[in-house]
Amino acid sequence: MLFRSMTLLFCLLALAAHPAQAADDIVIGAVYPLTGPNPQVGQNARFALETEAAIINGHENIPMLLGAGGGLPNLGGAHVRILFADSQGSPQVARAAAQRLITQDHVVAIIGSYTSATAVTISQVTERYQIPYIAADNSAPSLSEQGLQWFFRTTATDTMFTATMFDFFKAIGEKTGHKVQRVGLIYEDSVFGENSSDAQKALAQRDGIQVTADIRYRGNSPSLSTEVQTLKGAAPDVVMPSSYTNDAILLMRAMHEVGYTPPAIMTQSAGFAEKDFFDAVGPLAEGILSRSSFALDEAKSRPAIPAANALFKARANRDLDDNTAREMLALQVLADAINRAHSTDPAALQAALRATDIPGDQTLMPWTGVKFDAKGQNTEATPVIQQVQGGAYRTIYPFAMATAQPIWGVH
Repeated sequence: MLFRSMTLLFCLLALAAHPAQAADDIVIGAVYPLTGPNPQVGQNARFALETEAAIINGHENIPMLLGAGGGLPNLGGAHVRILFADSQGSPQVARAAAQRLITQDHVVAIIGSYTSATAVTISQVTERYQIPYIAADNSAPSLSEQGLQWFFRTTATDTMFTATMFDFFKAIGEKTGHKVQRVGLIYEDSVFGENSSDAQKALAQRDGIQVTADIRYRGNSPSLSTEVQTLKGAAPDVVMPSSYTNDAILLMRAMHEVGYTPPAIMTQSAGFAEKDFFDAVGPLAEGILSRSSFALDEAKSRPAIPAANALFKARANRDLDDNTAREMLALQVLADAINRAHSTDPAALQAALRATDIPGDQTLMPWTGVKFDAKGQNTEATPVIQQVQGGAYRTIYPFAMATAQPIWGVH
C-alpha cells in the first residue's frame, strides 16, 4: 500500500514539474517571390498569411469561419505556423523551394504562389510527394487540367474572371449605351498571360466582339512603347491587359507618353491590384476597370472585413486587395480542412479538402462560397468588377452589389 502511495506521489510530482504540453504547431509551407522582379508581392503575401494565422491562433473574435481563434479546436487548440520560401518568381527555384519545404521542413501542405508559372512546378512537386497544394492566387485555367489529385484552387480561373468581364460588357451596353464591339489584348508571355488571352479571345468570338489587337510581349520588358503604338492604331473600345506589376506600370506610363487614352481599360487584376502600381502611376490609374475576387467596400454583406483589414493593415501599412484577400482565404480553407480531418494525415486532409463546403458569408470574399469539383477547382468563386474611382477600387458590378456607379472612360 505504501509503495502504491509513493508511486502516485511521484507521478503527481512529475506532472507538476512537467505540465501538459500544448499541441504541436501545424507547419504549412508558403512559396512566394520574396526577391526578384516582384518582391513586394511576396512580402504582402507574407503579411496576409501571417494575419490569417494570427486570427486562427489568437482571440480576435472575427465573425467568420475560425475567426473565434484559439487554434484548431479538433486538434487540441493546435496553432498554424507558416514557413516561407522564396521562389524569386522562377519556376525552377519554386520547384526546389517546394521540395525543400516538404523533405526538410516536413510541411503538411503548401500555399502559393502568385505567378501561374511557378504554380506549375510547385503543384508537380506536391503531387509527387502527395501533400496538398492550395493555389491561392494562381488563375491560369490550365493548372486544374493537369489531372492532379493534390491540387486545390480556392480562387477563380481566368476563364471565370473573363466570363464576368464579358457579362459586364453586355450589361454596361444595356445600361449606358456604351457597346463594346472591339477589344485589344495585351499580355505577357507566361502561362498566366497566354491562358488569359485565350479565354478573352474565345469569349469575344462567342459574343461577336472583334479582337483588333492581339499583342504578346516578354515579361519584365524594358519598354512597352511599341506595343502601345500598336494598340493605339487598332482603336479598340476596351484595352484588356494581363500583366504583373512592373509591366502594368510600364503600360500606363507608355500610354501617357504617347498620348493614348482608350475609351476603357479592363484588367485581369494581377499587377493592377498592387499598391506599388498605384504609387507609381498615381492619377493615371483613375477609371481603370478590373475583375476582382475581393471587394473591400462590401463590409455590409461581409462583416469580417473591417476587423480583418485592420489587422492586415497594422502589418502591411495598406489595405487588403484582390491578391492578399485570396491568400488569407487559402489559409482559412486549408486550416478548416485540417480541423475537420482531426489530423494532418495526407489522405485524411485530401478527403477533407474534397468535402469542403464553406458559405461565402463565412469568408472575406463576395462569393457564393468555397466548394471544390473533381479537378480541385472552387466552383463557387464568383468574381466582381471594380473601377478605380477617387484613387481606390469601388465595386460596380454585379449592379445589385455595387457601391458606386460605373463611369465609362479612363481619365
